[in-house]
Amino acid sequence: MSSMQLFLNATSPYARFVRVLGLELGLEEQIELIWVDPWQNDPALLAVNPAAKIPTLRCASGQCLSESLLIAQYLQQHPQATASAAAGSEQDLAWLGLGQALMDAAFQSVIHKKYHPEAVKSLLDQRRQAALQRLLAELEQQVDQGKLAASAPTSSLSAGQLSLFVGLDYLAFRCPELDWPTQAPQLAAWHQSLAQRTSLSSTAFH
Repeated sequence: MSSMQLFLNATSPYARFVRVLGLELGLEEQIELIWVDPWQNDPALLAVNPAAKIPTLRCASGQCLSESLLIAQYLQQHPQATASAAAGSEQDLAWLGLGQALMDAAFQSVIHKKYHPEAVKSLLDQRRQAALQRLLAELEQQVDQGKLAASAPTSSLSAGQLSLFVGLDYLAFRCPELDWPTQAPQLAAWHQSLAQRTSLSSTAFH
């Protein structure tokens, strides 16, 4: 029986990151997925998070947690986790930050284009696009230097690596015009090497 409830939708990179991490930690039987629409003031979501943000995790105690990185920290420390996706090293914390930055820049670009199409070439949009370019260049360099390497299908992935994968996947999903794999071919190869991992393929954006 599920002891936690995860409120999410199918297109949020933040929610997918938490869902993937839960799968990697072996907590899928402990987490019930509650699908909601945060853009429609879904009553089920408002009942657990007055800010109407996803992901939100309702713990077995009834306490509700928001913000993906805080939820991730909670899940990593969960006593029923049967696997490890530990964050904590300087490198992995750096990857978590870069993954979050990818998600932030891509998500904000999507919302900007959706609600302010007349200002798509604004200074803020230009800064976001420049940030994405720098992030891709940094990650491409890390693959080239061997810091970010492909893992065997059965090996564990860190929270930071999962965050990077989801961020890159979201960028391809929502900003295909950027065609990031062409700009960062070694990074694209790393991304592709993980694409068939069950936790990632079963949670693909749609």
